[in-house]
Amino acid sequence: MSQPHHLTIGQLAERSGVAPSALRYYEDLGLITSVRTAGNQRRYLRPTLRRVAFVRSAQRVGLTLDEVAEALATLPEGRTPTKADWSRLSRSWRPRLDEQIERLERLRDKLDSCIGCGCLSLRTCALRNAGDEAASRGPGAVYLQPGA
Repeated sequence: MSQPHHLTIGQLAERSGVAPSALRYYEDLGLITSVRTAGNQRRYLRPTLRRVAFVRSAQRVGLTLDEVAEALATLPEGRTPTKADWSRLSRSWRPRLDEQIERLERLRDKLDSCIGCGCLSLRTCALRNAGDEAASRGPGAVYLQPGA
């Protein structure tokens, strides 16, 4: 039986809204930790809910799980992020978010005519990307990149 301050993986999944498979993956990546019962079942301390919320919030702003792990690694071992931690870490993500916003605005503004390299219309492409000049700028929708 689980101790009152411990959650089973099912309870953590229900409370956090994150699938058990994702929680196991987060644990494999070191984003969260559990203790094991005598029967080798995972048990999570209640503050793990805050760590999961931190991970999900960071993902929603576009961070990869590797970047989330780097952020969590700046905290003392196993500590649950505080409001001050979130504030400090989120300030460091602001330039990246500004870049994402700029990219999305460019996409929104060009979506009806061209998606960065003219791939939606050969006629538009011939006008905006004559001779495939965009190829020299690299792969993908290069006109949507910052500084385009």
